[in-house]
Amino acid sequence: MDETLKCERLKSRRAWRSTSGGWNIKRDWQLYVMLLIPVVYIVIFKYIPMYGVLIAFKDFNIFQGIFKSEWVGTEMFQQLWTMQDFRRAFRNTLMLNVLDLAVGFPVPVFLALCLNELKNLKFKKISQTLLYLPYFMSWVIIGGIVYQLFSTNTGMVNQIIKAAGGEVVPFLTNKWYWVITYLFSGIWRSAGWNTIIYMAAITGVDASLYEAAEVDGAGRIRKMISITLPSIKPTIVIMLIMQVGQMMTIGFERPYVMGNNLVMDFSDVLSTFVYRLGLQNGKFSLSTAAGFFQSVVGLILISSANLISEKMGQRGIW
Repeated sequence: MDETLKCERLKSRRAWRSTSGGWNIKRDWQLYVMLLIPVVYIVIFKYIPMYGVLIAFKDFNIFQGIFKSEWVGTEMFQQLWTMQDFRRAFRNTLMLNVLDLAVGFPVPVFLALCLNELKNLKFKKISQTLLYLPYFMSWVIIGGIVYQLFSTNTGMVNQIIKAAGGEVVPFLTNKWYWVITYLFSGIWRSAGWNTIIYMAAITGVDASLYEAAEVDGAGRIRKMISITLPSIKPTIVIMLIMQVGQMMTIGFERPYVMGNNLVMDFSDVLSTFVYRLGLQNGKFSLSTAAGFFQSVVGLILISSANLISEKMGQRGIW
């Protein structure tokens, strides 16, 4: 009986060792070395700089440093709300991101559904390549393309409109037309890349469902609505939650490259406001407070969207 008990204990110890961290590190040390590179990157460039958030609560003096600068509490946040430029940037950030979500979010889903229905593989590959290509262009290049196409006097689109007898459209100098141009350029650049995610989700749909639908006489549209869309719904929900969480986070390059003084009422967003306030005017405490405000609101939005998703019976991101 004692020998049997000893054998069982020995087996359990071996099983524990085979699954313990120390044993795996010795066995798979090459994988851990590879993992160490991104972990070190995240720690150095994501976590260590977080102590700089203290600048938002201090009257930062570049010569005294963060810890020796005078503590002012929430004074910088109160001062932000009294600034008209900040309120305008806050409004524009929300407006442009909501429009991007409402207009641009369904486009990749629609493109993925259309590409999935293409039977000609060669045409499908060419279409995918053309859709993905804009994503690899910088906003500086895309801004130049937009200027060449939509410039008031020399733009190709306005030249065509004038040749057809129409009036010139101020795509880049009128704030309302600028918003349309802004949305169009963003959709053109990112829609193809986001399509990859939905195409990957579609490939995981059980083929037997389509076969059963064909037996029942379902056409392409019916299969798309009744099988494909419900099957990729979890992916759509997760992508929607992530985009809602980025409502207060807007890239710097896109509004900065496409904006100008004539459309500042709509093109000035939080990222350009922080750049102008911090780097150009040297008001580091105020710019840090604006960035911290963005992060807090973004966390609230993504948490709320995740909670609503779970309440509706969908899978969240955590």
